[in-house]
Amino acid sequence: MKVSEAHPPDSGEDSQHAARAAELAELLAHLTTCWDEDRRQLARRLHDSLGSSMTALTMHLALLSQHLQEQPQRDRAAQMKQLLNNIIETNRKMQLALWNDKLEFLGPKAAIAELVQEWGREHGIKAKASLPDDDPDYTRAQGVALLRCAEEGLRNVAKHAQATMVDVILDDDGDQTMLTIRDDGVGPGTGVSPSLSCHGLRMLRERARVLKGTLTLGPGPDGKGTALTLILPRQGA
Repeated sequence: MKVSEAHPPDSGEDSQHAARAAELAELLAHLTTCWDEDRRQLARRLHDSLGSSMTALTMHLALLSQHLQEQPQRDRAAQMKQLLNNIIETNRKMQLALWNDKLEFLGPKAAIAELVQEWGREHGIKAKASLPDDDPDYTRAQGVALLRCAEEGLRNVAKHAQATMVDVILDDDGDQTMLTIRDDGVGPGTGVSPSLSCHGLRMLRERARVLKGTLTLGPGPDGKGTALTLILPRQGA
């Protein structure tokens, strides 16, 4: 009886799998870039068209209100003004959710600072941003990844963490950039906190891979709460 020898792995098949994985990674990077650009353009159109029109209507209504004498008419004008203000605020929030202009004109540092401040006010949770004194020069893709990480981290804190305090920390040593979102909530592994298998974090992890970076999710430094950390190399920035 002959004993068959173990066959080594098929290097050709491995090469095909590697090539396929590279193709999918390239496609995902392209789709992500297109998605970001579509969001940026839509936010700009909302600002330039709808936002400008609503602001102009508010000004016209204010001029007309000056000539109204009857109280019922003045009350109706006040209601219309409040309605327009609500639409303007809703439009502003939609623009911000799609694309933060501060990211493009002032950089990730300003965009993250604004995000943390507004998120804390909206959710009634103490939120603090610790940012570097300098504003490093990031590529657009790096800046978008940092902001999306902050958004996703804060979104998961609001949804899962049951936290009372959140710290968003951006560090840059010139060689790499590290963004950490940590909270004092229930922590991972409790059946409540998200894992890297959820779609939002999976997409964020793929963004990190395209940029040669890493995304990790685990307990906070003292073993309490959750820490989401994105690390990106600074090469090519």
